[in-house]
Amino acid sequence: MSVTVVVVMSVCCTCRADQLSHEQSRVGLLKAVRFFSNELSSGGGCLWQYSSDLSQREGERQATRSQIWVQPPGTPSVGEAFLEAWLITREPALLDAARGAAHALANGQLVSGGWDYVIEFDPKHRPSRAYRLDVAATGRPAAAKAKNVTTLDDDTTQSALRFLMKIDAALKFNDAKIHSAVDYALENLLKAQYPNGAWPQRYSEFPDAGQFPIKPASYPATWSRTHPKLDYRSYYTFNDNTLADLIDTFFLAGEIYENDRYAQAARRAGDFILLAQMPEPQPAWAQQYNADMHPAWARRFEPASVTGGESQGVIRILMSLYRQTADVRYLEPIPRALDYLDRSRLSDGRLARFYELKTNRPLYFTTTYALTYQDDDLPTHYGFKVSSYVDRLRSDFAQTKSAGRSSKPLWTSRRNRPGSSKSLTSQAANLIEQMDSRGAWTEDGQLRAKGNDVRPQKIITTRTFLRNLRTLSRFVAASQTN
Repeated sequence: MSVTVVVVMSVCCTCRADQLSHEQSRVGLLKAVRFFSNELSSGGGCLWQYSSDLSQREGERQATRSQIWVQPPGTPSVGEAFLEAWLITREPALLDAARGAAHALANGQLVSGGWDYVIEFDPKHRPSRAYRLDVAATGRPAAAKAKNVTTLDDDTTQSALRFLMKIDAALKFNDAKIHSAVDYALENLLKAQYPNGAWPQRYSEFPDAGQFPIKPASYPATWSRTHPKLDYRSYYTFNDNTLADLIDTFFLAGEIYENDRYAQAARRAGDFILLAQMPEPQPAWAQQYNADMHPAWARRFEPASVTGGESQGVIRILMSLYRQTADVRYLEPIPRALDYLDRSRLSDGRLARFYELKTNRPLYFTTTYALTYQDDDLPTHYGFKVSSYVDRLRSDFAQTKSAGRSSKPLWTSRRNRPGSSKSLTSQAANLIEQMDSRGAWTEDGQLRAKGNDVRPQKIITTRTFLRNLRTLSRFVAASQTN
């Protein structure tokens, strides 16, 4: 979606921090928004990185001019930043850009209800994906081989839905395209939730309740020490904060739409966490579980085990659940989990990512992906040792118990005007000076995706744009006069 921005004056080439005016910063902000929305955007959405000349693009992998990325820091991250900037500045171009990102996501929503990592806008290639609005427009079902997998990994679907819910509320639920996308996503995610409250990493079909009995976690009689090469995407998962992101999303939905069905889904996910705590001698959690509630393999370097990594994240989820519900059941598992993690620390104070079932011996992999107890030949792409936050978690646990339920809303469209400061003024002036004639911020870096030129070069990154957008919009808002 193109955003029309009328630039009423040129941005100064050099702006002294003590002389930067509101109008100069406003023009600079709108120029950056116009470039990002009109030049980088495809269909209203964006990718992660671009070569400075825009000839090469990428999300997590190489992308074309007709593709956008959903996985953060992609389209939902940028759309939410536009929305937040509009809420404090009330500049119409920012709301237009946020709405454009929301419509891009609606156009990329799958029949299964959520989103894949990438959205395709080229008409020649769109039929390869089961996009909900395309199927509805034709009145025909999607092609048999069309991709229809909703991805919950890496906060992909969840981030898209949270942004859409926020802009839906900011627009007072009057944008039918956005509102219907939210409603459809929420209903399908409810259908995808397992009877025990868990969710899978990905799905294209909804679970048969009879195939997923509700039972507590337990140790299997035996477990394979070699990767079984099974499809793990339907397993109950904690990996990559999948469950935490879903819980946050459904609590937010319950608040925005004043519908307890959504908050109940979040609480059911909390009940799954209680079921998933392993019995002694390892009262923590696995990365993922099969339908028998046994710890299970995922990728070839993620064995059936108890995890020192995700278990710390699970403890934070439990505290968040308590703050939302005041239900003490969510605090009960925490002390024994912390005690277990405390006694499982490695000699350097860290935790192993994986601990062998029952023996609690740290598990590692060699660079050829053989399971081992030794840590002297580790692959470098994955953290097989993680920092221990046990002491901090104990402190947070004590504070959570004493504080009780939080009354603070999860999101509101009301924003106070940011305060002005010399530091903010200096940062804004520097951003105006660093912006090129197009309205872009370029930096030294390199593209990483296979197929792109990965040599050091000038690039444009979405992360930098997000950071600069927040800073500049805060100055614009702070410098406004009534």
